Amino acid sequence: MALIPVACAPVASVTAAARITDRRPRVLVLGDVVLDGWVRGTARRVARDGPVPVVEPSSEEIAPGGAGNAAVALAALGADVEIVCTVGDDPDGRTLRSALAEAGVRTDRCVLDPARATAAKRRIVAGDPPGQPVARYDVVPPGLPGSATVRALADQTTAALHDAPDAVLVADYGLGALSPAVRRRIARARGRIPLLVVDAHDLAPWADLRPDAVTPSVEEAAAVLGVDLPERDRLAWGLEHAPALRAATGAAEVLLTLDVDGSVRLPADGTPLRRPAGEHAPPSGACGAGDVFAAAWTAAVASGTPREEALSLAQTAADVVVTLPGTAVCTAAALTCRLAAGDPGSVLSHRDLLTVLAEHRAAGHRVVFTNGCFDVLHRGHVAYLREAAELGDVLVVALNSDDCVTRLKGPTRPVNPLEDRAGVIGALAAVDLVTSFDTDSPVELLDLVRPDVYCKGGDYTPEMLPETPVVERMGGEVRILGYLADHSTSAIVARAAEGAGR
Repeated sequence: MALIPVACAPVASVTAAARITDRRPRVLVLGDVVLDGWVRGTARRVARDGPVPVVEPSSEEIAPGGAGNAAVALAALGADVEIVCTVGDDPDGRTLRSALAEAGVRTDRCVLDPARATAAKRRIVAGDPPGQPVARYDVVPPGLPGSATVRALADQTTAALHDAPDAVLVADYGLGALSPAVRRRIARARGRIPLLVVDAHDLAPWADLRPDAVTPSVEEAAAVLGVDLPERDRLAWGLEHAPALRAATGAAEVLLTLDVDGSVRLPADGTPLRRPAGEHAPPSGACGAGDVFAAAWTAAVASGTPREEALSLAQTAADVVVTLPGTAVCTAAALTCRLAAGDPGSVLSHRDLLTVLAEHRAAGHRVVFTNGCFDVLHRGHVAYLREAAELGDVLVVALNSDDCVTRLKGPTRPVNPLEDRAGVIGALAAVDLVTSFDTDSPVELLDLVRPDVYCKGGDYTPEMLPETPVVERMGGEVRILGYLADHSTSAIVARAAEGAGR
């Protein structure tokens, strides 16, 4: 294979995740919905009538799958979502519509088909999550939808497109909801669709619509080209076949998912961009990751995030999902938390900080908080932060803003601006999250964060701190940590100025 240059996609910022919830892009999902079920239990013995484990059910979970999973993933990220699909007039169909509605997806345009059963997949899993899959039994609707259902789906598609969504995400699982009649309706409105993303098992029928992006797995990409897929070095295979993939799919760009190897963006112009996977999971633990990838990329781009950064955001959302059992989605909070962990030098807004901390607290983590100027980092700072980190699970450092440092330290300070101070502090292994504040005391921020532990250096006593009564009122504790004499920023700056004057 020819050597083709590929660059690393830029790291997605917490701001990109917040942009989705702030702008709430209107996304229309078109496709095949499935009811996913997970029957979990304990297997203690083997059946006498066959060499199979006997699973004693203890719980059953259900979740929207297929296009339903994509729609729920969009809603979980903060998008305003509507879906056009078809379900049977049966218990599974009612359960599926209820689950979509509870997740915040508008289902007014779902078409009931009394002649077909709702598609469903139920897994039997032994052991605690993620457990060991033992068997799966499916309900597959026979044949294609009838003519009345096809017409209703086409009409609902036209009506939904008339409402001018910011993006359309097609999730085609080949179950018949996306007939040629539906594609013709999309084609008529194509000029009014700002962003058309197609996630389909068979991409060929969608080529004439000239999608803005398609999101195939490498297996789906090989199928549309009618070629064999190598067992190894699938990234190189994707890079070599990029022109053929764009031609076969009609897409402006191909977002190729590579399973454990992450994803790669193959644009018509420019260098391909790769984003490695952050998490590896067995196939049984990756259910819905492709739907979440497509949904996150669509929501990000529809919100104004550059497409290069949207690739990283989508891969991060997929990384979150593969760590979760069942058919899962990535919430805005979980995405923000993961992005913050991947960019520790970023200065989180107070809203984003609270979002991340909510995820940590849900996991039972103990929050430690400290603050300071941290203008010129020295040995005393490093020792202090290391000691603070040992008091809990997540350490938050709140930096005084530049204006605040000037008020406290004089017109020649800070030596380093906020972004530089945050970049250095965030690079320390002891520090998990960085934010800032513009008041002389962090009392108001402490009231928001409500830390379990508040730390200050050893040149203070608890009685000296205005923060002490605030922290104690909230049930937290104040800890005064060790202090290295003659290791202060002011002393360092003074010595430097003295040396410069000689």
